[in-house]
Amino acid sequence: MIEGAIGFVCVLTLALFRMPIAFAMGLVGMLGYMYENSFRGAISMVSRLLIDTSQDYGLSVVPLFILMGLFVNKGGISRELYTAANAFMGHFRGGLAMATIVACGGFAAISGSSLATAATMSKVAMPEMRRFGYSDGLSTASIAAGGTLGILIPPSVILVIYGLLTETSIGKLFIAGVIPGFLGIVFYLIAVKFSVMRDPAAGPAGPRTNWAGRLTALKNVWAVLLLFFLVIGGLYGVLDFWPLHLSFSPTEAAGMGAMGAFLIALARGRLKLEDTIQVLRETALTTASLFAVLTGAWIFSNFVNLAGLPEDLRAVITAFDIKPWMVMAIILAIYIVLGCVFESLSMLLLTVPIFFPLVTGLGFDPVWFGIIVVVVTEISLITPPVGLNVFVLKGVVGNVSTGTIFRGVTPFWMMDILRLALLLALPSLALYLPTRM
Repeated sequence: MIEGAIGFVCVLTLALFRMPIAFAMGLVGMLGYMYENSFRGAISMVSRLLIDTSQDYGLSVVPLFILMGLFVNKGGISRELYTAANAFMGHFRGGLAMATIVACGGFAAISGSSLATAATMSKVAMPEMRRFGYSDGLSTASIAAGGTLGILIPPSVILVIYGLLTETSIGKLFIAGVIPGFLGIVFYLIAVKFSVMRDPAAGPAGPRTNWAGRLTALKNVWAVLLLFFLVIGGLYGVLDFWPLHLSFSPTEAAGMGAMGAFLIALARGRLKLEDTIQVLRETALTTASLFAVLTGAWIFSNFVNLAGLPEDLRAVITAFDIKPWMVMAIILAIYIVLGCVFESLSMLLLTVPIFFPLVTGLGFDPVWFGIIVVVVTEISLITPPVGLNVFVLKGVVGNVSTGTIFRGVTPFWMMDILRLALLLALPSLALYLPTRM
């Protein structure tokens, strides 16, 4: 146990000294494995992991979902989603911020990336909210918070990586994220309502759109609905009827989604040759980065398992008769603290190898724990002092201070805490749909 705990502290220390988390986990994991086993055993373990990772068919789902999200972004779907949401909600006080939340949820459903959602919607929604006199705090907060939905509403790259890391069904993780994802949208709408009640000038009402305009706006989002229905419907066998008989594995669903997004962008004339090359290049770079972090996490996981850290932690809990829910509360507190200094993916890959065997050994459902981890990761995306979504938004908007964004995002952060408490008290919110599959 001591060796595993020292290794965890070493990874944290190296990461705080700006070493890339992939190299920090890989280096500590290899040296620790060498100490526990032998130099030859460590080299054999690392080489086997590298070969297995490069040949794992299941991992191909990651670049395909990334590719789908980038093609969606090039297709201009985000603006149409925002226009449709604004047509129905823009006339309310705070309506543009509410429309931003709903549009972020829709874009998240097909991009699977929080950072992409926040960066894209900031370019679409921020100018409109400023034009109607919205405060910078409410405007940026609604985009930063809405962007966090990208890692929970399926398809989600984070859930894919969690599923691969823990050998949990990706299909069940996706369907488990639906209800908590929609809860997130509802709670964020409540946060907007609270913000404009406290300061009515922060979100003045806009003009009302008539029903003809609303129906026209809805017609423009058919591509989003069709793509989402194709990917999710094929994944869960909803389309498995005559004459379609479409039923996909996660990798096949990702492939269909990437192809569908490509065809939509191509049909709209928004995809030139240089755009396609840029999308492929970004996909390759992002995938290489994710695979490096994932490989480092597996090396570190092998070390902590060989050192017996999860088993020793479980033995300590049994010896001191610590209640399982108290253990879960401690784990969540650790996640929230780490979220203040680590970006979401690094935090997930660093902690899951340690906490997952402990949590499942205490009888918690692995699918439910995956959703809980992602919700806590969402909170970390808007938590100071790091709040990765906040800094992405700051980089895009430019002339708004991070302090203004963090102050504006406080009601949304509080709603996330409430949603987390509900998921802890009512696990069926996450597990109802998976049990009906």
